[in-house]
Amino acid sequence: MQLYSFFNSSTSYRVRIALALKGLEVDYHGVNLRAGEQRQPQHRELSPIGGVPVLVRDDGLSLTQSLAIIDYLDALYPQAPLLPAEPLARARVLEAAQLIACDIHPLNNVRVLGYLQQVLEVAPEEKDRWYAHWVAEGLTALEVLLQRHGQGPYCFGDKPTVADCCLVPQVANAERLGCDLQAYPQVMAVYQHCLAQPAFQLAAPGRQPDFIQ
Repeated sequence: MQLYSFFNSSTSYRVRIALALKGLEVDYHGVNLRAGEQRQPQHRELSPIGGVPVLVRDDGLSLTQSLAIIDYLDALYPQAPLLPAEPLARARVLEAAQLIACDIHPLNNVRVLGYLQQVLEVAPEEKDRWYAHWVAEGLTALEVLLQRHGQGPYCFGDKPTVADCCLVPQVANAERLGCDLQAYPQVMAVYQHCLAQPAFQLAAPGRQPDFIQ
């Protein structure tokens, strides 16, 4: 399999974590989002939306969207399952994962921030306020979910799930952009625990072939 990724893309980071947790190796292809490589026709052939990640099978079929890719990998390689079998436990994991993937990330991804600044001509400090606001909205809700239903040291117990695959990249981005994260002790405890695990370290942005300082 091949993975089209960008080292600093949180959605790509999710898939890299899932691959590492399952012990799967892929051929890595860096797509430089900063240089606009995702908008090139050859990449649009793989991803109609022009994004990453893209997982390409050995037969050439491509699959986009991080949660769809992780679900596919979980079905194909059930070792180290990332989605519980029990219905309520599965729903809780997806509830947390989708809170991050659907309520936080879409408002703060590269395309949205670029549109705010380049088209709407929002000042950089206003763009930063936008980012911090939606991070706070989402992580406040995630903190409540984890306080109510999480058991630790991961989001939901002693094994990582797709919720952890989503949490780590989101918190890493929030840290990188200077968000105040003190109000989320459970979120941060999960984050720190994950960062200490070899699979999460292997998937980290700084360990990728296309890493740029």
